[in-house]
Amino acid sequence: MAGAAPGTAGAVALEVVVPAYNEAARLPAGLTLLGGGLAGLPVRAGIIVVDNASTDATADLARAWSGPVPVRVLHCAERGKGAAVRTGLLATRAPYVGFCDADMATGLEALDRALALLTSGHPVVVGSRRHAASDVQGYGQPLRRLGAITFNRLVRDLAGGISDTQCGFKFFAGDLARAAAADLRTAGFAFDVELLMHCARRGAPVTDIPVVWQDRPGSTFSIRRHSLAVLGEVARVRALAARRPAPAPAPALTPDTALPSASAAGPG
Repeated sequence: MAGAAPGTAGAVALEVVVPAYNEAARLPAGLTLLGGGLAGLPVRAGIIVVDNASTDATADLARAWSGPVPVRVLHCAERGKGAAVRTGLLATRAPYVGFCDADMATGLEALDRALALLTSGHPVVVGSRRHAASDVQGYGQPLRRLGAITFNRLVRDLAGGISDTQCGFKFFAGDLARAAAADLRTAGFAFDVELLMHCARRGAPVTDIPVVWQDRPGSTFSIRRHSLAVLGEVARVRALAARRPAPAPAPALTPDTALPSASAAGPG
């Protein structure tokens, strides 16, 4: 698919947010993979890189990147992955949106399945490393694996019943994602739980899909350094759910067969 010039996002059917904090070493390869994956879809797509107050060349590299799909670069001064994802989702305009990690640990062959489910009326589609059909390779240290399993059992009821809330591969109906992001208050690692909670409280079912996932070096999360903070964030999310009434249900989605295709839209 030919690249699109900035400013043609009105014709883009899918926008993918990539939060990035000091990702100069990993971002170029990640954008190359993501750009190639998005270019292979039957609709036009774009990327939004959110520079999360990086102190390295992350933003400059993202602005200089040239590939088969358009890239916008935003700045988020508030530190935290949740803050960066919120900034990116609120800046989207496409009918379908999502986010994935800069390291592209989740295999991008899952993009086709995610898009097919979205366009057939599933409002929230998330990758799950605990899906029976997933292929998970090198999933960190045993302590990290145990911590992840325990964490997901603690928050499953908040996040639509799925067994893996933290896989960095999540896609949404655009209007739903923007409404949920507007309510998002968790800036740290537990933001996924709150974001999914805001979707579920709007009556949107969450569909999990199998993924191929490869552990990548360079994760900023440490179970020893961050566990207490994450548990505190979860406690605040539960308190938020208890004191705020559920918002109005999201309108029911119908399959959309009129999305702008990659070939029909042209290079922009």
